[in-house]
Amino acid sequence: MLNNTFYIENEAAMMAFGGRLADELPEGGIVLLKGNLGAGKTTLVRGLLRHLGHEGNVKSPTYTLVEPYLLNDRTIYHFDLYRLGDPEELEYMGGRDYWESNALCLIEWPDQAKGYLPEADLTLEISYQETGRKIDITHKK
Repeated sequence: MLNNTFYIENEAAMMAFGGRLADELPEGGIVLLKGNLGAGKTTLVRGLLRHLGHEGNVKSPTYTLVEPYLLNDRTIYHFDLYRLGDPEELEYMGGRDYWESNALCLIEWPDQAKGYLPEADLTLEISYQETGRKIDITHKK
């Protein structure tokens, strides 16, 4: 699945893609999710978390910046940095503690924290493609 381009038809397909991604990802690491508002970043994360057994609501942590999930002894942090005022805020909230753990960190709007995030293990760029979405995946070299 890595280093490829995928075309996603609709929301259900984005959820299913999140599930496929969950099976491909290692237990920990940094995954950057790039794309315009409404591109499907949170929907993808919702599919990933549901595939791993999460049954509750999955919302974008726009105001809290991060939502933690513990699923089958696996820690996942879902970040949304859209409203980050200054990348240095990540230092104040203990960003390094998240990155240096064995957790999987899914980070929406990573460009808001340029210079403060570690190198990504995987980057997903989601863009509008006719009535669906295109996902370009690049893996750390």
